[in-house]
Amino acid sequence: MSVTIKEVVTRKDLKRFVHFPNEFYKDNKYYVPTLESGDRDTLDPKKNHAFEFCEGKYWMAYDEGGKPVGRIAGIINHKYNEKIGAKQARFGFMDFIDDDAVVDALFDTVEAWAREKGMTVMNGPLGFLEFDASGVLVAGFDELPTAYGKYNYPYYEPQLLRRGYVKDTDWVEYQLIMPDDIDQWFTRPAKLVAMRYHLHQADISTKKKMVSYFPECAQVLNETYRDIHGFSELSKGQIDDLMNQFVPNLNIDFVSVILDESDRVAAFGISMPSLSKAMQKCKGRLFPFGFRHILHAIRHNDTLDLLLIGIRDEYKNKGLNAMIFDKIAPAIHRYGIRYVETTRELEDNNSVQNMWNRFENRLHKRARCYIKEL
Repeated sequence: MSVTIKEVVTRKDLKRFVHFPNEFYKDNKYYVPTLESGDRDTLDPKKNHAFEFCEGKYWMAYDEGGKPVGRIAGIINHKYNEKIGAKQARFGFMDFIDDDAVVDALFDTVEAWAREKGMTVMNGPLGFLEFDASGVLVAGFDELPTAYGKYNYPYYEPQLLRRGYVKDTDWVEYQLIMPDDIDQWFTRPAKLVAMRYHLHQADISTKKKMVSYFPECAQVLNETYRDIHGFSELSKGQIDDLMNQFVPNLNIDFVSVILDESDRVAAFGISMPSLSKAMQKCKGRLFPFGFRHILHAIRHNDTLDLLLIGIRDEYKNKGLNAMIFDKIAPAIHRYGIRYVETTRELEDNNSVQNMWNRFENRLHKRARCYIKEL
C-alpha cells in the first residue's frame, strides 16, 4: 500500500485526527468512544496546561485514495524527563489498520521526530499525563472498557513487537462483585481507624463543597503518585483541568474526602458510575442528546468505576481505605451497584491489589506499555 503521512496543522486536521478512532471502531461492540471535544482540548496547547512543560506533534496516515488509515502522536514531557534523568519521547493517541506499510510510515515519522529532538528512547502508548489513556490492550478483548480506558484490536501488540518495541510495564484491571451486605462490611474497621488517628469525613454534600477540597486532594494525589510510571507533578493549571474534567460528572455519593483533626485532607477516593455504555450511545458527542445518556448513567447503573485514591505518606498502610469504602458502601447498596471496576493499576501495585482479595474478583483486562532505544 502506498501511504502518505500528513502532520496535523489546522483545526480541521485536529478534528479529523480525533474523530478517526470513533469512525474506525464504530461497528465494534467493545469500543467505547471518547468525547471528541474533550480530546481536542487535550491536544490543544491553548487549552491543556500540560503544554506548560510538554510538547507534541500529531500525524495521520492516508491511503492512495485519501482515506485515513492511521494516526499517532509524538509527545515529550520535559518535566518527567528531568525527574527520571532521561531523554524520552512518548508515542500515543495511536490507531491504525493492520498493514505493515501504514505502521512503518507512522512510526518512522514519530521516531525521526524524537531523534531530531535529541531523544534516545521511545516509550508508549502514553499521553501527556498518567491520567490520559495509556497502554495497548493485550488481554480482555471481549470485555467492555471503562470510559477512561481504551480499546484496540489484538494486532496492535504484534505490530509493535515487529517494530522492535519490548514490554516496559503492564496495567491490570479487576472486576469486583459486590456482596448484598456491602454497606456493613467496613463500618467497624472504619470507626477504629478514625478513632486511632483522629480522622473524620469531610462534608462534601454538594459539588461546590467538593470543589473547595479539590486543590488539596490534588496535592495528596501528587504525593501518592510521585513514583508511578509516567507521572509528573500536577501544576496548578493541570489541577484546574482535572477538576473541570471530573467534578461536573461526579455523583457525590460515591466520593470520600477524609480530614485529620486540623481539617487537612489526609486521603480521598473518587469513584463514578460507569459511563461506558452511555459513551457508546453518545458516539463521541455530547450534543444534541449525548449529555442525557451520561446523566442517566450517573443516576442509574449497576457498575461503579474506581477512578482515583490518594493517601498522604504519613497515613499509608494505616487502614484509611476502610474509611473511603465505608463512605461509598451505602451508596453502592442503595443504587444497586453489582460490579466495581478498579480501572488500570500497575501490575506490581500489590498494596492496592491486596484490597481486592476480600471481594469475589477477576483480573479481566491487561494493557501494556512498550519501550525502544532509538
